[in-house]
Amino acid sequence: MKVFKFGGASVKDAPAVRNMTAIVKSFSNEPLLIVVSAMGKTTNALERIIQLYKTGGDYVAEINALKAFHQTIVKALFTDAGPIQEALDEITEEMYMHLEQSGDEDWQYDKIVSLGEVLSSVIVHRYFLQEGLSCTWADARNLVRTDSTFREGKVDWEQTEVNIRSLKEKLEHTLVITQGFIGGDADSQTTTLGREGSDYTAAIFASCLQAESVTIWKDVPGVMNADPKRIPNAEVFPELPYKEAAEMTYYGASVIHPKTIKPLALKNIPLYVKSFLNPDLPGTKIHDCRIDHLPPLIVFKENQCLVSCKVTDYTFVDEEQLTTIFHALSELNIRLNVMQNSAISFSFCIDFRENKLNALIGRLQEQFEVYYNTNLTLITIKNYDEHSFESYRKQSGILMEQSSRSTLQVLVRM
Repeated sequence: MKVFKFGGASVKDAPAVRNMTAIVKSFSNEPLLIVVSAMGKTTNALERIIQLYKTGGDYVAEINALKAFHQTIVKALFTDAGPIQEALDEITEEMYMHLEQSGDEDWQYDKIVSLGEVLSSVIVHRYFLQEGLSCTWADARNLVRTDSTFREGKVDWEQTEVNIRSLKEKLEHTLVITQGFIGGDADSQTTTLGREGSDYTAAIFASCLQAESVTIWKDVPGVMNADPKRIPNAEVFPELPYKEAAEMTYYGASVIHPKTIKPLALKNIPLYVKSFLNPDLPGTKIHDCRIDHLPPLIVFKENQCLVSCKVTDYTFVDEEQLTTIFHALSELNIRLNVMQNSAISFSFCIDFRENKLNALIGRLQEQFEVYYNTNLTLITIKNYDEHSFESYRKQSGILMEQSSRSTLQVLVRM
């Protein structure tokens, strides 16, 4: 049995959904579980709706625009759009209800943003049925059990495996379609697995079902050594070791979610990254292998923030101060992307989220002078050669530089 994951670009409009369906039909004679993301830029739109509601903006217009976007797709796909229109109305009403509920900000975020995946999977499921595919809809919120860390749910693997294995009998007779990115805690509260977490969802299902493979369908020909939009001569990797792929995701390569590799590597399940625009291309196979002399991998990670903590009493930065900083980072669930220290200061780069940054600064200011810069880009060159090393060290606007035997990182204001 195989697991397929289709991201937002592969279901962004009616032609994309038809193309996805054609790919699925070519594999429909074997057990297949399909994970879908929200359509197009729906998640971004849902985030805007939340922000507009909080700031008193015109969130109703944004909801209507999002609803119209999905209605356009529905009208183009279905001969009878009535039942789907009813589902769209119900989900829209649910969105209003969650906006008006009081509660933790991250709790509300997960309730609302998860609706993009729900809506997408409902539309695709109904279209599969219309096109003659035997297909069952499964709710990932009842299958992927997490703790109650909203926006970054941690998987309860034991209970999740019990839940997902209940699908085995269905998979012998029908396709199963479910949602990426979302799960639920022990109190049946909706959680999400981290932004762009649908790849991770596919790996979770594959691991629990002992799948033959996972295929992520993208709008690129495979895993490349750079973003082709930034570097036109980027190369496709025919294959990659699990470890290399995991390190790529750690540094911010967006082609695969960072949590995807581990559950697959532990079960020795290969991961394929293929093009939904040209399914006949071989793509990239990530598996247990060894490859020497890989070309430099260049990753641009935007929306970064540099935080610097300076001691205030002329002492040096030591283990005690570092413990204070790392304790605050851990409690706020903030991950460091790169760090650097001097005698009297400690600086680190994190993904920028305003509420997290404000909370962190509030804690650290009790003991340090805290400075920060936002709107930065972290550039990582892994497996650098002489040319790439010298080229990226000469970038203008560098605020931090870090290098090791194989990796160069520069934090720049671009």
